Amino acid sequence: MKRISLFCPPLRVISHSCFWTFTIRAYSSSHSNTSVSAKGKLGLNSKIENVKCLDDAVTLFHQMVRMKPLPSVISFSKLFKTILTMKHYSAVVSLFREMQILGIPFDVFILSSVINSYCLMHRADCAFSMLPIYLKNGIPFDNVTFTTLIRGLFAENKVKDAVELFKKLVKEKICEPNEFMYATVMNGLSKRGHTEKTLSLLRLIEQGNAKPNIYIYSIVIDALCKDRNLNAAINLLNEMKQKGIPPNVVTYNSVIDGLCKFGQWEKVTTLFSEMVNRNIYPNVRTFNIVIDGLCKEGKVEDAEEIMRHMIEKGIEPDIITYNAIMDGHCLCGQMNRARRVFDSMIDKNIEPDIISYSILMNGYCKEKKVDEAVQLFGEISQRGSKPDIITYNTILQGLFDIGRIGDAKKFFDEMLSTGPTPDLYSYGTLLNGYFKYGLIEEAVSLFNKLERKGENANIEFYNVVINGLCKNGQLDKARAIFEKLSSIGLLPNARTYNTMINGFCLQGLLDEAKDILRKMEDNGCFPNNVTYDVIVQGFLRCNKISEMISFMKEMAGRGFSFDATTAGFLVNVIRENPSVLDMIPELHLKNKK
Repeated sequence: MKRISLFCPPLRVISHSCFWTFTIRAYSSSHSNTSVSAKGKLGLNSKIENVKCLDDAVTLFHQMVRMKPLPSVISFSKLFKTILTMKHYSAVVSLFREMQILGIPFDVFILSSVINSYCLMHRADCAFSMLPIYLKNGIPFDNVTFTTLIRGLFAENKVKDAVELFKKLVKEKICEPNEFMYATVMNGLSKRGHTEKTLSLLRLIEQGNAKPNIYIYSIVIDALCKDRNLNAAINLLNEMKQKGIPPNVVTYNSVIDGLCKFGQWEKVTTLFSEMVNRNIYPNVRTFNIVIDGLCKEGKVEDAEEIMRHMIEKGIEPDIITYNAIMDGHCLCGQMNRARRVFDSMIDKNIEPDIISYSILMNGYCKEKKVDEAVQLFGEISQRGSKPDIITYNTILQGLFDIGRIGDAKKFFDEMLSTGPTPDLYSYGTLLNGYFKYGLIEEAVSLFNKLERKGENANIEFYNVVINGLCKNGQLDKARAIFEKLSSIGLLPNARTYNTMINGFCLQGLLDEAKDILRKMEDNGCFPNNVTYDVIVQGFLRCNKISEMISFMKEMAGRGFSFDATTAGFLVNVIRENPSVLDMIPELHLKNKK
């Protein structure tokens, strides 16, 4: 098989029982001299079971390689399993190399452990380089090996490579995929938005020897729910039940999550009842999904009632539960209640995580209580945690929002010296703050500095700069940046075009605004409601009524309608010039009704 050379991000250790329980290949009688006495074997197994840290494992390994006769390959496999479970991946690789040098026999389990370790160390290229060792030692490839490699490729978003490897395995009959391999491929596809391909693969499995299990169905149902295709998800859930495959709590959680996002609370209640009738009891994740959904709709009291109910059922709330309730209070501006939830969490010996702090700090900043947020920021370090980039960005944004420019600059300097490296959002917040308060020279200087450094900026970052320049009357500079976007490999999005259209309209350059609108469509970026609101307002300001009406008709034809600001503009124009009403027949007819 042709070696694939790739660098891969970490994989989670495969926890499926099949990884650890497949048959360990027995060695032929030529290796009989490696066996140890029953008493010695029992003592060695006890030592392996008592390994508590890496030092213990390495010491025991070196004792084992000096034993005469050598321990069996099964004993080495057990030790490798222990080291892998402790997540000492580089040690697995290092000890395997030592085994090779010493000529100690190894088996498929040890090889799979090394491949898994390489993938978890972001080195899938090295993992693939292990395959020739199988061939050299006459060890056949198995599903576990290739499933691990496929998962590694997906973990680095090498979707094409993962799919090609999977197809190669099937086409060349290198190994027959089992349910676990199919599930790995489907999970990789679904997590990256390829829901249709995931569903197609399910239908393909149904036609073959491997039959979809509950885990495979749950992957597809979860993907459909995340795609907001709830009807298809519920239909598949019913299809699954009709085939005699009972859903589990994971399946129900996916559907409940989708229903909560749509606010379909009656159906959520129905599913809860169905779960209980099937003797499938909601777990802490189930309750957290519902609590979070209620909080996001502002129904915090209902969410707290659900939390009380889960406690009565013997299910203890976790940090996710408390964070959701706290976030709900923050969204409703109830900061005192949010703080009480935070404090009660500490009273129950649940240590707040960085998300807890970020939620509360963001809530304080939204309510313009930045001093409370800054005080909380200081508590993070006092409790032994470390502020992350999100907490820094939250404070930075909060200081700019209330106009404390000097404090914001000092805070950013502190971030540069002692905090995490600023990200694009940090710089975007800084630039937006400079533009907001008219510090154009500082903003442009920072932008030029970032461009010279070659920061890997995205279109949203450029949108901040273009918008800031337009709002400060620097239309020519904004236009120059807009026109060079394609040369740096960035495609303007609807917000970029809308910003430029608004900039031209504010300057009374309506022909240029129309030109941008047409370019927008030519480039495959279709106008949205904001686009038409902006351009109609521009023509109304300049009293270009007939052209405004043509855009209004185009807007209506696309299913868009005026927002309150545009409607207010139009009412003012009609008030000053009632004859305009007769020029808008659709509006006139509605008025008569």
